[in-house]
Amino acid sequence: MKKANPNQDRPEIFNTAVLKKIQQARMAQPTAGELLSGILSGDINALSKAITLIESSNPKHFEKANTLIHSCLPHANQSVRIGITGIPGVGKSSFIEAFGKHLSGLGKKIAVLTIDPSSTISHGSILGDKTRMEELAKDPNAYVRPSASGETLGGVARKTRETIVLCEAAGFDTIIIETVGVGQSETAVHSMVDFFLLLNVSGTGDELQGIKRGIMEMADAIVINKADGDNIPKATLARTQFAHALHLFPSKKSGWIPTATTCSAKTNEGIAEIEQLISKYIELTKNNGFFDSKRAEQNEFWLLETIHHQLQEHFFHHPEIQKELEKTKKAVQNNEYSPFAAAQLLLKKYFKNKP
Repeated sequence: MKKANPNQDRPEIFNTAVLKKIQQARMAQPTAGELLSGILSGDINALSKAITLIESSNPKHFEKANTLIHSCLPHANQSVRIGITGIPGVGKSSFIEAFGKHLSGLGKKIAVLTIDPSSTISHGSILGDKTRMEELAKDPNAYVRPSASGETLGGVARKTRETIVLCEAAGFDTIIIETVGVGQSETAVHSMVDFFLLLNVSGTGDELQGIKRGIMEMADAIVINKADGDNIPKATLARTQFAHALHLFPSKKSGWIPTATTCSAKTNEGIAEIEQLISKYIELTKNNGFFDSKRAEQNEFWLLETIHHQLQEHFFHHPEIQKELEKTKKAVQNNEYSPFAAAQLLLKKYFKNKP
């Protein structure tokens, strides 16, 4: 028996015109105004599309992204921004999930921005934080957004700060930024958050030697995770060691005295206390004016960082520089020019020929 052709009774115009309309609808990009309307109404799909837009390196998207960010600014700056860092294996994702679920239970809306390390070879990244925070990702009061680190400072995605603005405009009152790990990225994250939390574990040898002094100086609190079962005595000892070490650092301009505590993301022990600790910090710094002054300093910092980045981008994409760069690199490698003299030659050519 001959099979019926499912298309034989359909007019040709249906098969082509309708399909074309569907394809055009999928390819159509929402305007900045449409994205703004969606963000302000709490539409997560609109928020995700907007973040993808500002992360784009396509020059055609820059103006639209800037318009959107500018439109979101009057609706932003109403959140608490928390940076969380720690060495690999410390349980950052587990802690953030437990902490986020606790905040959700208090009626908070949480946006978690995680930075996945990009390969320096393939430039790809795993973006697996949604699978590591599966329960939080399903929470209606939470939004988990993994981003690739790219080639920016220490793994902090170049547009993370703008993403914060979009999430705040969407109504999220707590923004959590998870860094790649202990390294340069902490400096960048510290410059965009209100509270900086260093997560650690016990039983890894000399805990104090494993953490850089600069990271500890930036921390507003040190939390020893995995304080459960047989590990409780070790975690308690590690907390005591860190608490003593924190007293050796200079006083903070915020007036806050950093502290060390323990928790278990597995049993939720200590999670509520950490939320209360952060609330005390926010209350103190808002009352003494440090909260607002720090935000103002951060705005200035990112103004200068953005200028630096865009000048660098413009320099390396300049047609004349692209022509001369490889030749100049070889000349430096062959000791025909010093790196400094070669840089001066390229800069002179750039400023002479810049459009």
